[in-house]
Amino acid sequence: MKNQKKGITRKEAIKKMGKYAAITAVGTYTILNPLKAQVTSPPDPGGDPLGVGG
Repeated sequence: MKNQKKGITRKEAIKKMGKYAAITAVGTYTILNPLKAQVTSPPDPGGDPLGVGG
């Protein structure tokens, strides 16, 4: 039986991290997209939320 590696190479690790980073960036952009967030947020009830006049 040949001696087998137990890990992955640096090149494989960088490739996997690149894919993970791309997926994370797309997910973060869709969650934090300002236009979608504005559309889905509830309307402003008005008034001062702290009750401080001004």
